[in-house]
Amino acid sequence: MHRTQAELADGREIFFYDDVARDRVVDDTRDISRAGGGTELRRDPLLGEWVAVAAARQHRTHKPSTADCPLCPTTDERATEIPQADYDVVVFENRFPSFAAGEPLEEHRHDAVTALTEVRAPGSGRCEVVCFTPEHTTSMAELPVSRVRTVVDAWADRTADLLAREQIDQVFCFENRGEEIGVTLHHPHGQIYGYPFTTPRTRRMLEQARAHRAATGGDLFADVLAAEQADGARIVAAGEHFTAFVPAWARWPVEVQIFPHRAVRTLDELTDAERDDVAALYLDVLRRGDRLFGRPLPYISGWHQAPSSAAADDFRLHLQIFSIRRAEEKLKYLAGSESGMGVFINDIPPEQMAERLRAADEDAAGDAADDNAADDAGDTDGAEEGGQQ
Repeated sequence: MHRTQAELADGREIFFYDDVARDRVVDDTRDISRAGGGTELRRDPLLGEWVAVAAARQHRTHKPSTADCPLCPTTDERATEIPQADYDVVVFENRFPSFAAGEPLEEHRHDAVTALTEVRAPGSGRCEVVCFTPEHTTSMAELPVSRVRTVVDAWADRTADLLAREQIDQVFCFENRGEEIGVTLHHPHGQIYGYPFTTPRTRRMLEQARAHRAATGGDLFADVLAAEQADGARIVAAGEHFTAFVPAWARWPVEVQIFPHRAVRTLDELTDAERDDVAALYLDVLRRGDRLFGRPLPYISGWHQAPSSAAADDFRLHLQIFSIRRAEEKLKYLAGSESGMGVFINDIPPEQMAERLRAADEDAAGDAADDNAADDAGDTDGAEEGGQQ
């Protein structure tokens, strides 16, 4: 992985992650400015959680035509968010962020003289966009494993950078795919959020991990992985360093978690061998998902990483992939129990979904051949051709 750092015309940072070294001269000639409005955090006193208010996001790009995609490479006819004629993987600051640079949240947590409904703070943090490929009409599942490996390196590099910043406590690398999920930009991309606090889901997992250690002396994540490996019924696929399984408690019709075999807190701690392994396993799981219903699977995929504030042994890095599709022509909509009370009801037994995902391996040999061909072409060309709109 080779990184080039530059600035966009409005001062936002952009990072190019290339499969092979390239000499890049980045010159963004657009006349643009950062979106105004700022971001703010408001504290929910009933749940003890922060809610972000980011009015500028109301004006973000919404379902542009292919010809107007802001994530494709720049051409002579049109300048985009990426001022290059070609790229491999790119990360840049979101122009319409939910969180923006600012002072650490700790200074604003509680004010004894402020009413419960008026506990507020600046929306400090960072939001970045990750473009996986210049090709507009492909998807992460269709990329060669070598490109997914570069994406893993980009995630790891950005994680290390963001966690080193005083105002950021936790980093979440994620992808939303499919209009059914709510995607408004169809170019293959994901996002990276640097939160100024520990997120509610992570906070709950930390509580459970501490309670489990106090009760048993064991590592909750290691014990869950060991239990799934011993049972075997919900294992989807495994590599040398990672295992993918449908959790016994799966909330979603399609849900897979990928756990490392070693206790690792964040992506930047992974070795080269572990990054190779998880890139291949992740691609395998995505392709199985696309075969389930004979159409591209709408999904949310996200890396759960340890907050800086968490104790060393209380959290383990893991990837969660889930989809709202429950049948070829049916989606799961969150109804009263799920949306109102947070109590999920899954229509598909996890063991059955794991069996279906294992069976979805029938085309793996063809995919492997495609990967090898794509990698060979990459060795010849130095990089894949820039996708145009």
